[in-house]
Amino acid sequence: MKPVVVMTQTSNVKSDLIEIVHKPFIKIQSLEFNTQLLHDNYDWIIFSSKNAVQLFYPFFNSVNIKYVAAIGDKTAQLCQELGIKVDFIPDDYSQEGLISKLKLQNQKLLIPSSAQARPYLQRKLSQNNKVVKIDLYTPIAHRDNIHEVIKLISNNKIDALTFSSSSAVHYFFEEANLPNFYAYYAIGRQTANTIRYYGYESKIADNQTLESLINKIIESRNYNEIW
Repeated sequence: MKPVVVMTQTSNVKSDLIEIVHKPFIKIQSLEFNTQLLHDNYDWIIFSSKNAVQLFYPFFNSVNIKYVAAIGDKTAQLCQELGIKVDFIPDDYSQEGLISKLKLQNQKLLIPSSAQARPYLQRKLSQNNKVVKIDLYTPIAHRDNIHEVIKLISNNKIDALTFSSSSAVHYFFEEANLPNFYAYYAIGRQTANTIRYYGYESKIADNQTLESLINKIIESRNYNEIW
């Protein structure tokens, strides 16, 4: 019998190894921004999520950009599907991974992203470059899905719960009267640290991809660590 796994990211994923219950904990709310920022010239644009690519795509051809960087294979894949040539993808799909490999000096950079994005990327790049950040969207809690998942947990209907962002973690654990549950899985160390903030441990995917997250769940099953 396949394990039943709730996956809470916004993008869908399929697997023959597990039964996936797709319940995004986040909804995306678009934000207005100063379109005058699009009239400048930029050396690099950096996409850190598929949401950023999707929401910025209508404006992409209005901006003079030399190079494109994408964090994550899914982010890069969407760029390519939309005809956006990607010049750099870090091996480590994280802000830290990009900073460690893409050494930029005296460049003008554009970062369209979430208003709640971690400030690490902007802060580090701003030390030696001019950085313009556009707040394209803000995540808001998908309360209906969160309450449905809490009910599934209470009725012992799921075997594992995954998180691919710290925002989703906050929205879940800030709900009152959560049932006892310990089979949490995180896509990366930052997300795992947020889960630990609430007093719980999680297993971390070897690579920051949904496929790696699924593999970690199967690995746990093989070692009888869950169910």
